[in-house]
Amino acid sequence: MKWALLSVWDKTDIVELAQELTRQKYSIMSSGGTGKALAEAGIKYTEVSSYTGFPEMMDGRVKTLHPKVHGGLLGRRQIDDAVMAKYGINRIDLLVVNLYPFEEMARQHMSLESLIEFIDVGGPAMIRAAAKNFKNVTVIIDPSDYPVLTAAIQSGEISLDQRLAYAKKAFARTAAYDAAISNYLYRLNTHFPDTYTVQFTHGRTLRYGENPHQEAAVYGTYGIAGVEPIQGKQMSYNNYLDVNAGTALLREFEEPAGVIIKHNNPCGVAVGSDLLDAYVTAREVDPVSSYGSVVCLNRRIGTDIAEEINRTFVEVVIAPSFTKEALEVMAKKENMRILSLPQKCDADEIRTIDGGVLVQRTPPYKEHWKVITDRDPTPDEMRAIHLAWKVCKHTKSNTIIFADQKRTLGIGAGQMSRVDSARIAIEKACSSLHGSAVASDAFLPFPDTLEVAAKAGATALVQPGGSIRDQEVIDAANRLHMAMIFTGVRHFRH
Repeated sequence: MKWALLSVWDKTDIVELAQELTRQKYSIMSSGGTGKALAEAGIKYTEVSSYTGFPEMMDGRVKTLHPKVHGGLLGRRQIDDAVMAKYGINRIDLLVVNLYPFEEMARQHMSLESLIEFIDVGGPAMIRAAAKNFKNVTVIIDPSDYPVLTAAIQSGEISLDQRLAYAKKAFARTAAYDAAISNYLYRLNTHFPDTYTVQFTHGRTLRYGENPHQEAAVYGTYGIAGVEPIQGKQMSYNNYLDVNAGTALLREFEEPAGVIIKHNNPCGVAVGSDLLDAYVTAREVDPVSSYGSVVCLNRRIGTDIAEEINRTFVEVVIAPSFTKEALEVMAKKENMRILSLPQKCDADEIRTIDGGVLVQRTPPYKEHWKVITDRDPTPDEMRAIHLAWKVCKHTKSNTIIFADQKRTLGIGAGQMSRVDSARIAIEKACSSLHGSAVASDAFLPFPDTLEVAAKAGATALVQPGGSIRDQEVIDAANRLHMAMIFTGVRHFRH
């Protein structure tokens, strides 16, 4: 006789599964809410307390913690048979368990005393026991696995490979569950826990890493990590990095906007009266660098934009949605990856370093903009300042951005010297910089960057401020009749 133990919080399809198990001659054991659901459906089962000889106790805290349960899960066939027979322990061939929803309840801001009751003890213990003994026991922790399980049972055998796969998933689940509890409890007393534990699922191997000799994979089910092309080639390691950088900048804009990304930096950013206008304007900021780029757009893509995108070589296009006709047009570029823009996923930023990781969190913050020069920016200058500042926040440091009211004009990124960044931006400018605005991601330690920008034609500048030589820079701005704003917030991006 085969025994199945069913004990689930999430009762999705559990009745249907139990009905099939009964048809396949399984004897069912259950308890608590799961048993009640089975009873209401007219499914016969053995109550766990009846099997163990001990009642549920301590408000349900102790139900399955008993040798007759764990012996049935851990018992090795042909090795422990005599011991099991001596103590009346039934072989449990199938365990179906899912856990109290601690992670979900932790987001409800309930008291610690109440939340503790959602820390499952018996469930993880049974899961681990069954997974350890996967050669003899099948453990199922996810209702989405019921159909495959049912098909295997109907065929007459759950293969060893299947049982091992389910065991891997089970251990991953208990690891994530314990991590969620650990992180929550640690954070009661400190902003960052002494032990920081994370887990990412849905791992997919990539063709290679940043370069062909490096191996790589991507993990994650949400945000950019979870997206895969709706058409086109498989995403690469560098594609994911560029899309992540581009969408972070794209989300700064409410109006129709286009962001062109190359090697993790914007090479063209623009807003427009419509999306086509924004895209073409962004591309033409630096058409050479736009070749082989990632295109990020914040409106639905139709055939007009699709045809315009097809005019050049683009690696990836990401947008909220696409018309059927647009997808047909872009399908002509077989290698071009097409992605649907996902919802933003708020999470800690984690970066590996030798021997560990750096963890960064960006809480809600407010910049305190203040005009600190004799002259206020004009309305046109202020619009240009806002655009330049948005782009500046998402460009590698040191960075200097020139912009007008509609587009970036010149981008200088990733230089050791801020003056060099300004000179590169000027050299790469797509148009006259007369009347442009300039953004610097960090304070100007000397007036030299401002003077270089003014000489190129800029009339307004935005920067965090905070240098011991701020007054020298302010005096230079006033002398050059430039308007300057301090924001109070630095935006290094390393």
